[in-house]
Order: sequence, then C-alpha cells, then structure tokens
Amino acid sequence: MTGLRIVRGDPTPAELAALVAVLAAAEQAEQAEQDKPAPTTHRPPPLPPVFLPPRSWRAGTR
Repeated sequence: MTGLRIVRGDPTPAELAALVAVLAAAEQAEQAEQDKPAPTTHRPPPLPPVFLPPRSWRAGTR
C-alpha cells in the first residue's frame, strides 16, 4: 500500500479502525469485481462487400 505510513509510535485505535475499514472496503470492491459475469466476446461489425471490377477493367485484359 503506497502512501500509508505510521510516522510516530504505534497507531491509535482510531487509526487501526480506519485502516481496517479501508482494507475491508478494498477487499469488498475487489470481490464485487470478480463476481461480475464475464463479458460476452465482442465481435466487430461485418465488413462491407469488396468491390471487384469487371475483368475488362483489370490490367492486362481487353
């Protein structure tokens, strides 16, 4: 946990209670995230049909 530092001496009961509350909330949020149903696989929209020019337009043919 970054940013949590006890500077002097032992933590007070109020500080310990706050720490326990923060840890419990974080654990509960993590559990709620894991309980979410897996998202369905995302499929991109179908590609438009490819334009194929007539043979007479292609190089090398007449």
